[in-house]
Amino acid sequence: MTKVIALYNGVFNAISGLAGDWLLPSLARFTFAATLLIYYWNSAQTKLGEGIFGLFHPSLGGYAQIFPKAMEAASYNTDALTWFHWAVAVAGTAAEFILPLLIAIGLLTRLAALGMIGFVALQSLTDLYGHGGINQPDTLGAWFDRVPDSTILDQRLFWLTILVVLIIKGASVFSVDHLLGRKAPA
Repeated sequence: MTKVIALYNGVFNAISGLAGDWLLPSLARFTFAATLLIYYWNSAQTKLGEGIFGLFHPSLGGYAQIFPKAMEAASYNTDALTWFHWAVAVAGTAAEFILPLLIAIGLLTRLAALGMIGFVALQSLTDLYGHGGINQPDTLGAWFDRVPDSTILDQRLFWLTILVVLIIKGASVFSVDHLLGRKAPA
């Protein structure tokens, strides 16, 4: 039995040595880019207003996505909202474009991943309480229930796991962070 354990440890220690510190963060960034980059960019585009400065004039749909109850209370009249609503809509839309891009190219990766965790938390709370997902068991889901596809608890756990890997491990050698770090003075 000792020989089997030694063989097992030898094989997997060799694999770990080959993977080094580059494989896990590279896979995490690839997975994020392959599954969530375009998701967030498409979501951000639905919040843009008309014209080249559309970011600073959020669409009606953008306000309705971010502040569903406030928009309903204002009879979907954006003029009835405050500067706070405007600032959150602009910042949230910008974050949906910028943070995923930073993660994909590996620039300020740890900070961007931390920002995305905050974004996902706010997105999830809005989905649950603003859009009523808390009252829809299939949307909320449950862990350890044999059904792995609920929007909030199941999906978002995978997203957060990827982001936590990036916070802990960084972006890997295949990143702008690594290139800048090599050129930075000691």
